[in-house]
Amino acid sequence: MATILDGKALASEIRGDVALKVSELSQKYGRAPHLAVILVGEDPASQVYVRNKAIACEKAGIRNTTVNMPESTPEAELLAEIGRLNKADDVDGILVQLPLPGHICEDKVIEAIDKEKDVDGFHPLNVAGLWQKTPHIEPCTPMGVMMLLDAYNIDPKGKRAVVVGRSKIVGLPVAKMLLDRNATVTLCHTRTVNLADEVRRAEILIAAAGRPRMITGDMIAPGAVVIDVGINRDPQTGKLCGDVDFDTAAEKASAITPVPGGVGPMTIACLLLNTLRCFQRRLGDL
Repeated sequence: MATILDGKALASEIRGDVALKVSELSQKYGRAPHLAVILVGEDPASQVYVRNKAIACEKAGIRNTTVNMPESTPEAELLAEIGRLNKADDVDGILVQLPLPGHICEDKVIEAIDKEKDVDGFHPLNVAGLWQKTPHIEPCTPMGVMMLLDAYNIDPKGKRAVVVGRSKIVGLPVAKMLLDRNATVTLCHTRTVNLADEVRRAEILIAAAGRPRMITGDMIAPGAVVIDVGINRDPQTGKLCGDVDFDTAAEKASAITPVPGGVGPMTIACLLLNTLRCFQRRLGDL
């Protein structure tokens, strides 16, 4: 049976370390790091995500402000609010919860956030920094994936890594991070011809396509490491599941992340870590 890569336990350790550092710096500078989260509309899933982020911040001693704006908010009004937060000396990190209502351009909103306060790592200059190997803020989920590999002493160097999914949020950045760690990377997606054959070549598999249980055990090479980034609802049971069929994949893999309890908790832990680092950089204490 595969080793379970316990993202929940590792995230708890990271959050504990962040809380200790936040306490120390709060005493030193007279204030805690401050994360501002903007939520536009009343999407139930987004409300849950924002609430969970607020709870995580509170437990780590990070000040959290949630700015709630109605679904009908004009794009210009949202951009103005971001501009206000950019100028606020006591705000260290800014996050706009996605997705946004259809009348608002997400790219324009992301570009409006000060890149030094962009805790999601989505700003074009942070993305450029990742690809050009210049200073940048790393996107939270790919950062969490790499921290999980490191925690379990899984070195990508020289390994064949296959990433399934080409999103700007996960697939593309995690492929670059693996390349930077000297893996040989194949980037696949839902339209890849003979996807199963590509996946079977993977010594490290990152599944991030957003399709429930699309990768089954017969597609996993014996001994492969499987990182499942997907968070989906099983169409049959209604329960949370990943992009990987866990039960059959675990019989073949040497290590695997569960869903829930794998990459998900790492994403929020890395958000806290990014907020702390933004605070430190702004104060010249990193």
